[in-house]
Amino acid sequence: MASEQQKTLPKLLIVEDDLGLQKQLKWSYDQFHVLCASNRDEALALLRAEEPDVVTLDLGLPPDPDGVSEGFKALDEMLKLKPDTKIIVASGHGAKESALQAVSAGAWDFYQKPVDIDELHLIVKRAFHMRALEMQNKKVQSTPVDGEMPLGTIITGSPEMLRIARTIERVASTGASVLLLGASGTGKELLARGLHDASDRRDKPFVAINCGAIPENLLESELFGHEKGAFTGAFKTTEGKIELADGGTLFLDEVGDIPINLQVKLLRFLQERMIERVGGRKAIPVDVRVVCATHRDLNRMMADQNFRDDLYYRLAEITVNIPPLNERTGDSVLLAKHFAHRFAKEMNPNIKGFSNAALTVIDQHNWPGNVRELENRVKRAVIMADGKFITPDDLEFSNDDELPLNLKAAREQADRKAIKRAISRTEGNISSAAKLLGISRPTLYDLLKQYELQV
Repeated sequence: MASEQQKTLPKLLIVEDDLGLQKQLKWSYDQFHVLCASNRDEALALLRAEEPDVVTLDLGLPPDPDGVSEGFKALDEMLKLKPDTKIIVASGHGAKESALQAVSAGAWDFYQKPVDIDELHLIVKRAFHMRALEMQNKKVQSTPVDGEMPLGTIITGSPEMLRIARTIERVASTGASVLLLGASGTGKELLARGLHDASDRRDKPFVAINCGAIPENLLESELFGHEKGAFTGAFKTTEGKIELADGGTLFLDEVGDIPINLQVKLLRFLQERMIERVGGRKAIPVDVRVVCATHRDLNRMMADQNFRDDLYYRLAEITVNIPPLNERTGDSVLLAKHFAHRFAKEMNPNIKGFSNAALTVIDQHNWPGNVRELENRVKRAVIMADGKFITPDDLEFSNDDELPLNLKAAREQADRKAIKRAISRTEGNISSAAKLLGISRPTLYDLLKQYELQV
């Protein structure tokens, strides 16, 4: 009877190779259904079978008990398998660096060894409480078209982007500098604004500047401001973007385009939190949170000595890699519907949506220009469409665009799309995805392995 009663309790997975500590932790959590694993394989098997909402993970797992490599592999694979899991990591090896890296990679929280049972208990209870609130919100939230997520104006349904949203929400309340890496058009500025809105600086200014769009000789003045008479045409004293963002958030887009000589002055500001306007001698204190973004490969630029290492480490306390649109499961269709709904209100009220053929092509297109390309194409289609439903021709696609001619390839592509949609719709829950597809869990695992798909 006790065993049956325990199965109704919230599930907690403890991943710990110290069997004595494992037993102690299990004994102290009598209000949870506790599952224990001693290594990565056991942890992944239990995550698949039991789907716990909260996991405590020791990063020092065998075969690397004195390091963190195996623990980070486990963290990455568990988040891929079940992205909504609240994973609390522990490390006694370089705890601060490991904790920052783990949170950046998607961990919910961390604790330091040696373990304080009471402190860890509070963290675990808070994680379960947060998970319960998320599930409650899903039940009451109605999202007919655009499935907006908590992070401001970013719209997504994909596990890949939801994981990034969780990371950004987690670091928003800290003062850490954040570096957003991703191709043009992936929504870096929207994520930066979402981070600002989720922080305690939300009532202060959010100031954005595209460092790649301003001529090199004007960029210093734009950032730091200038005094009257500092150069020809400086008829009055002007505050720069850094000064205007005082108390709030400064977003430096395309930070990789800042010239090397100006990088020195930016680094000095980050170290001292003081600026001097061009032509000025007075040091001005400024309190800003710095968020940066770029599509450039900064590691390569540092190797080529085109970007300063010390500046990079100041800017990249937390690094977030934003996937391109074609790697965001289901988002192209979701976003297309949102854009069509928005533009139809403004420009063509006769438009009611997309034809099935148009949705198929949108889902299959590679979108090299990412969300920006999708938005522009839908906007043009809404303006030009003659009928009530947007067709592939309105989107400037042919009906046969990117459809495979080989029957086996077409079947495989259809399988892949259906599996991705099911997993996206169920937010990575394998059991629910299998039910949605009308197949068993083992069959779905076989298909995931056959098509080399990751959850």
